[in-house]
Amino acid sequence: MSAKFAIGIDLGTTHTALAYAALDDADPTTTSIETLQIPQSVAPGEVVSRPLLPSFLYVAADGEFRPEATALPWVDSVAAPLGELARRHGASVPTRLVASAKSWLCHPDVDRREPFLPLAIPGEASALAESLVRVSPLEASTRYLDHLRSAWNHAYPEAPFADQEITITVPASFDPAARELTAEAARFVGARELVVLEEPQAALYAFLADHRRGVRELLSVGDVVLVVDVGGGTTDLCLIAITEADGQLEPRRVAVGEHILLGGDNMDLALAAVVARKLEAEGHSLDAWQQRSLVHACRTAKEELFRSDDAPSEAPLVVPSRGSRLVGGSIRTSLCRAEADAVLLEGFFPRVAASAKPNTRARGGLQTFGLPYAQDAAITRHLAAFISRHAYATKDLPGFESHATRPQRFLHPTAILFNGGVFRSDAFSSRVLSVVTDWLAAESAPPARVLAGVDLDRAVSRGAAYHGLVRERGGVRIRGGLAQSFYVGVETAMPAIPGMEPPVQAVCVAPFGLDEGSPEEPLPTPLGLVVGEPVRFRFFASSTRRDDRVGTILSRVPHADLVELGAIEATLPATGRRDGDVVPVRLEARVTEVGTLELAARGPNEGERWKVALDVRSAT
Repeated sequence: MSAKFAIGIDLGTTHTALAYAALDDADPTTTSIETLQIPQSVAPGEVVSRPLLPSFLYVAADGEFRPEATALPWVDSVAAPLGELARRHGASVPTRLVASAKSWLCHPDVDRREPFLPLAIPGEASALAESLVRVSPLEASTRYLDHLRSAWNHAYPEAPFADQEITITVPASFDPAARELTAEAARFVGARELVVLEEPQAALYAFLADHRRGVRELLSVGDVVLVVDVGGGTTDLCLIAITEADGQLEPRRVAVGEHILLGGDNMDLALAAVVARKLEAEGHSLDAWQQRSLVHACRTAKEELFRSDDAPSEAPLVVPSRGSRLVGGSIRTSLCRAEADAVLLEGFFPRVAASAKPNTRARGGLQTFGLPYAQDAAITRHLAAFISRHAYATKDLPGFESHATRPQRFLHPTAILFNGGVFRSDAFSSRVLSVVTDWLAAESAPPARVLAGVDLDRAVSRGAAYHGLVRERGGVRIRGGLAQSFYVGVETAMPAIPGMEPPVQAVCVAPFGLDEGSPEEPLPTPLGLVVGEPVRFRFFASSTRRDDRVGTILSRVPHADLVELGAIEATLPATGRRDGDVVPVRLEARVTEVGTLELAARGPNEGERWKVALDVRSAT
């Protein structure tokens, strides 16, 4: 059955959204992009349709809700409500609230299939800890997508979700394993025709969709668009150069920032810390359970304060008590907009020089189990380091010849596109614009303009839907390919030397910019593959080494330009060979349509092929 709609899904840290466009419209230049109104429980027994589904899951206790209290239009009851009801109710019972599943989905040091959410709270009663049903980051993400599927099928039974063209978005800095997990969650709920798109690109697609007939008045060859996307869990930085091909604009993504776990979650923690100090001064001491509840309350208050122009100037906060004084013991206070702006503006968007770099510190040897947040909360310092690191990212593009010779400390953006719920506050976007303007002025460069008009809450889902429309019907497409160069570790053969391990080289298997769906490209020289015994494959990535080609060898790791990714431990079958044999192989790499990297090793005999991919399904 042919698809009737292009569906775009923003599986966000804080909110999830779905947008769609009809593929049978006679004129794709005027096809409207709609947002699905998602039915969800907002209170026990109350269902409301809203454009955003909060990305929260509540693991209810037996009998906590009457069956009819969690009914939805397509099901009589659910054991683990999600969306607005989960967020509201979970703020008072944080031990049962699953939040930030997307951030955990990209955490390389945990088993993202293992059920450990919600995290245990120190001092949590052992009986609760043992009885609580936990879910994995992958399962939580799958449940959000399953809710979208059900909502879509309820609204459009004649056009089943599984039959549509589906584009799902991920942060540009997601590694191949996190991309594959996201795609797996989508496939699990029935997505067959699936494409994975980077969120900053989706944001620009949304801008292009809104200006289909007048885009050349707003963008021209030689422009460099800086996308600053600060969402609930990540800060995504991206540089897109505007080029031209066959008389049509062709944006090219030329640089992607490192994976920075810094966003609205961090801001919630910062606000909670300020409020906690205020409460302590008033004689209230909060335990770990109340601290977590306060964080969720601050998240709700922040979104209330920054929701729109008519937002209130102050939001109430309630920190619940436990035990017999559950109601009377609750602590009440408030958070005002001016207070929030002051804490967040100077803490996350300070004025810094263009030469600034994120601060680092010596970390404690032992830490509580949690997300690997960025050490420096200053987004402007991360931004300065990013555009300085990619000062000459456009030097090889047609129309940017002057960039190859012009001395500059950083790549000069000509336009800025803001995205992410954090920028609902004009104070934050104005500060970033002001800081970047100062940097440009110091190098006698003209100020950057703002590409305005993007719906911060729905731009990513709308842009993803428009990307599907463009793929099917034509239009301006953003070219990108791999955002980093990828390498595999190769152990050097050498005689045994006491106390010395063989050195490891890094061999490039997939260079920067390699396009999705491109054919496999073999390494020019053979390698030896160990079969029939446990081995470890090491992978590396670089966002700065743009000129390496397949087969480029970096003689030793660790290397300053490389970041090591999660290793894969496996025992490759020794079919027809002895355990421990070293088989001469040709290593081939390709990038799938969902943007993940797959490697295959071909042996000398017919049909001999081992898959050693940066692909989490194979890793297990």
